[in-house]
Amino acid sequence: MMQGPFDIPALARMLREGRGLAAKADIATATARLGLSGQSTVPVGDDCAAIPDGDGYLLFAIEGFMNEFVAGDPWFAGWCGAMVNISDIAAMGGRPLAVVDAVWADGEDKAAPVLDGLRAACERFGVPLVGGHTNIRADRGQLSVAILGRAKNLLTSFDARPGERLVAAIDLRGRYREPFSNWEAATDAPGERLRGDLELLPRIAEAGLSRAAKDISQAGIVGTAAMLAEGSGVGLAIDLAAIPAPEGVDPARWLTTFPSFGYLLSVRPDHVGAVTALFAERGIAAADIGAITADRRVNVADRRVTELVWDLAARPLIGCGPAMAGNEEAAA
Repeated sequence: MMQGPFDIPALARMLREGRGLAAKADIATATARLGLSGQSTVPVGDDCAAIPDGDGYLLFAIEGFMNEFVAGDPWFAGWCGAMVNISDIAAMGGRPLAVVDAVWADGEDKAAPVLDGLRAACERFGVPLVGGHTNIRADRGQLSVAILGRAKNLLTSFDARPGERLVAAIDLRGRYREPFSNWEAATDAPGERLRGDLELLPRIAEAGLSRAAKDISQAGIVGTAAMLAEGSGVGLAIDLAAIPAPEGVDPARWLTTFPSFGYLLSVRPDHVGAVTALFAERGIAAADIGAITADRRVNVADRRVTELVWDLAARPLIGCGPAMAGNEEAAA
């Protein structure tokens, strides 16, 4: 677990003013311009678009990557192109079907490591790469990757309820991929283990152990939790000392870390033991890290101090919550 003592006001201020939440807040600009929300025909604000199809859902998602990341670590950027999309599918309770990519580079030699990393991840995770777009006459490297998946039962950003518990599940068997705050626990792992770990999320959804989840993204643990809370029209009281963390990690860095395997789930109290046990059986750290509340405020705390990070009732984050749609019932 994350080791204190914690300077709660300073950590809350760092989270509130940091790059992770600022980048997520930029989503509100696009959703407003496009007229999208959690009440759209296909609700927006989730890890994937979930499109009803037969007795389940098609899942569709896309990720773009920072130019500095593609330039600084091109092989790993390619790997992440597949990995983070596959994680989005799992976060919705789904299984991946296929990946496509769009790559820009200044010459074949600059494109090669990106494509090699992408191919390696698709092979390790067992997801076919079926096509895409290539431009190797660009003035800089850029990468975007999209994915298609399918789910029987959904885990969504719209179904966390007051009275439930927030469970964090993170694979701590890794290390930082310097200089970025990416906790890398996948590139050396066998494909069978990676695929089995991801299978936990659809198993949880299909067993009815949770209805709401998100994968921990560039916004970090608290920022991702805030997006889940906004979509569901709820609040959170997060106990920092309960968050799974590697030994000796700096709390400020860990709270803004992007783990290769990290999920937040809203779970009824009577299901918490079953959910955390499923992750523990596969060597993944999982713990109850706080309460889902009704006040739409995201707070962090230790035993002594509680501090507000974001008041979603006063200030939307990504603009996809129920208040933005003029309706207090979140779309499912």
